[in-house]
Amino acid sequence: MDGISIAHAATWGIVACSAGGVVLRPWGLPEAVWAIAGAAALVFSALLPWQDALAATAKGTDVYLFLTGMMLLADLARREGLFEWVATHAAKAARGSPARLFGLVYLAGIAVTVLLSNDATAVVLTPAVYAAAKAAKAKPLPYLIVCAFIANAASFVLPISNPANLVVYGHQMPALWPWLKQFALPSVLAIAATYAGLRWFFRRELQGEINAHAPAPPLSSGGRYAAYGIAAAVPALILASAFGFDLGAPTFAAGAATAIFVLAEKREAPWHLLKEISWGVLPLVAGLFVLVEGLDSTGAVPALAALLRWGAEQSATATAWTSGLGLAFAVNLMNNLPAGLIAQSAAIPAHASDSVMGALLIGVDLGPNLSVTGSLATILWLIALRREGEHCSTAEFLKIGAIVMPPALVLALGALILAA
Repeated sequence: MDGISIAHAATWGIVACSAGGVVLRPWGLPEAVWAIAGAAALVFSALLPWQDALAATAKGTDVYLFLTGMMLLADLARREGLFEWVATHAAKAARGSPARLFGLVYLAGIAVTVLLSNDATAVVLTPAVYAAAKAAKAKPLPYLIVCAFIANAASFVLPISNPANLVVYGHQMPALWPWLKQFALPSVLAIAATYAGLRWFFRRELQGEINAHAPAPPLSSGGRYAAYGIAAAVPALILASAFGFDLGAPTFAAGAATAIFVLAEKREAPWHLLKEISWGVLPLVAGLFVLVEGLDSTGAVPALAALLRWGAEQSATATAWTSGLGLAFAVNLMNNLPAGLIAQSAAIPAHASDSVMGALLIGVDLGPNLSVTGSLATILWLIALRREGEHCSTAEFLKIGAIVMPPALVLALGALILAA
């Protein structure tokens, strides 16, 4: 084996170990530690020049801004009790029916995912739903599972619904109208199929009655201002998407402006808010960009691009199906953020068609509903679940995912490809 192939093998080994660390979190270390460690190993072993690593990190600027803005908005809403207020009112609106509460939680999950991203649903809505279920004296797990599954199923309704959308498309993000034309029907089918699968799975748990008189906490002035900020931010982001602008800067501006307004109204310093935000997501994403750059340097990504070009020449439809299905299952082995970065790095140089790009996006967004390791949102949901004293094993999630995810995936991909 010559020097070049040894270097390539070492790079693949480092990337594989780092991706495994992100998914499995050995010794309980945060995901970001493994991504940064892998990136540092590539640079310090001279497998990737530091200049290339720095350039790869800079590629994620729009994603960092988007995530920061969304985390500010979501954490403000959590701190001020907005989500708990919404969830508790949903419990009252259920009027004693666990099935009706299930549907209302599902609708709330759709709204939060579409407008604030799937990470917000996983991190912020989950504890609010737990509190509402406990107040209604209902079994919490079915409603908590909803938070995990809708966070992925509704994550391609809008470009802002999932940070992975920015990762897959990069600077070639479609404007809002083309996006809706391509993904509206697949999203509706994915959301409906996921609901039907979950509703059937929990059919026994959703029988009987629950407490119809759960106390509803009043919404604080800070909660109202957080709601106003979100209400103003969402149309601004939709407009930015409609005109084809990058979403990172306006999202960050919306989050920062809302935070400043709420903190000024309450006359609070920002340090407590900033301390509670999950900043580890940013170095995680940066590390993943560097790892994918390392793969690119070995020729693995160009090889995938060549394979996509060849497949499209043979049959664009078959390539779209294969890409979407294959990536949907692959994300459960390596997490959807690195999978999305690899997909982007291969698809854009290959000049992949709209149907292939769309199929890759659906695979990245919807595939994680198979296992708890599939997406950052699902991992964050699992952490939030444990904080509430609840537990969902890997096997239990996989059992649900094996029933729910494949039909939703096939319906979404079918609608996308047939409309192409």
